[in-house]
Amino acid sequence: MQITLAAVGRIKAGPEKDLFDHYIARLRWPFALREVEEKKKLPPAQLKAREAELLLGVIPENAFLIALDERGREYGSIDFAKKLEGWIDQYGGNIAFAIGGADGHGDALKARANALWSLGKATWPHMLVRALIAEQLFRAHAIQTNHPYHRE
Repeated sequence: MQITLAAVGRIKAGPEKDLFDHYIARLRWPFALREVEEKKKLPPAQLKAREAELLLGVIPENAFLIALDERGREYGSIDFAKKLEGWIDQYGGNIAFAIGGADGHGDALKARANALWSLGKATWPHMLVRALIAEQLFRAHAIQTNHPYHRE
């Protein structure tokens, strides 16, 4: 089993990183953070395409890929835990999440994605999204194992 989070940009020291690290330390699943960054200034369409290429380069080829996207499906925590459990069973535990850049995902990454996940209609800072995903992964594990962390 391996969960990979591929993200555009590098998280720096600060409260977002501390929160991310807190939940990842509590997570009982093997986890890898893969950060990518394009240093060149490119027009938005070219930048999205390049970031998609970089993200796809760090995502395991056989992983079930969930791309974070504003047009994706919204899940409550219990629904997400059930979906994640199904994806883990179906794909042998090889799951990847992708966080795009400021302009979203390029076409190649969206075409490769098996699912699109929206964290709601609000716009979230990309570094905070890492922490939100880490928390939802920890919560999903807690739900699956009947840990008292999650309450209804």
